[in-house]
Amino acid sequence: MRVMIVGFGVVGKSTVKVLAEHRERLRTKFGLNPKIVAIVDINGALVDPRGMPLDVALKATEKGSRFEQFDIFRKDARLEELLAELDCDVVVETTPTDLKTGQPGLDHLKMAMKNGAHVITTNKGPLALAMPALLELAEHNRVSIKFSGTVGGGTPMLDLAKKCMDGLSIDSVRGILNGTTNYILTKMDAEGMTFESALEEARTKGYAEADPTYDVDALDPAAKLVILANWVMGRSLSLKDVKITGIRGVTKDSIAKAKAEGKTIKLIAYCGADGIEVAPKAIPREHPLNVSGTTNALTFSTDLADEITIVGKGAGGIETASAVLRDMIEIRKIYTRRAAKTSALPRGD
Repeated sequence: MRVMIVGFGVVGKSTVKVLAEHRERLRTKFGLNPKIVAIVDINGALVDPRGMPLDVALKATEKGSRFEQFDIFRKDARLEELLAELDCDVVVETTPTDLKTGQPGLDHLKMAMKNGAHVITTNKGPLALAMPALLELAEHNRVSIKFSGTVGGGTPMLDLAKKCMDGLSIDSVRGILNGTTNYILTKMDAEGMTFESALEEARTKGYAEADPTYDVDALDPAAKLVILANWVMGRSLSLKDVKITGIRGVTKDSIAKAKAEGKTIKLIAYCGADGIEVAPKAIPREHPLNVSGTTNALTFSTDLADEITIVGKGAGGIETASAVLRDMIEIRKIYTRRAAKTSALPRGD
């Protein structure tokens, strides 16, 4: 399997580390022996049509490492040109999320699929804004689009619903899909902190960005909710369809009022027959969604099995890279099934 990684931030680097550190297990257990033919970043790319040694790719993840120091560096390399030049089976797209335009990830995904490559993305922007069109494009080009890392990070929320709930009708989903806001609300509830002081602590610990807009204004969990609604519930929605209220208006008084009623305030993402919304809600303290810190939790309400709740880490480089790996293994299984039918090996294997 020949792989191109587009975007070399925390998730892109973590993906390389996971592939390098677990290469033997991946080969022997899953028949997965990925060859990285390119790593593309904003200033250029590392390119090796034969597949760069993983120790070279791993060196590029080291602190202070610069692409320019490698012999295989190409300055200002364009993705479109690399896709046309290189034999590439899978494009792993991990560029930063833009929830206004979906770019540059949206163009990356389209280019890759039009060139016949499967895509794996951890970028929520393109899916939140244009998921139905992207799914249609993948089907038209007979390729796979995988995105399990966009919701829940390393916690397999999407896979649980799609692979383990056959026979069930999922009537609604309700959950906590943003670790930063959950950390802030946990601190406000447990320690009586103000929103401002809890946000500053979240920044200090690296849970919140310098500009926390996507988190505290609930755009990030809304994007994840759109992906869930489309993929799990068969809806055809985009971010503009979601009623969104962030947590800036949550005060010490509102936290205290909820406590007095035996409740706690959480930023709840909900999609059901009666609407799609993300907003702070008071829930019983014994509720399964009352998780603390940066933990995420999601409850599926079903017709036959009642409620099913999954809890886990919602972010983190290695955790999200584990989702990329899970998607890569799934694509490898597609190869295996096709090979069994046609007695032909996939190219690049």
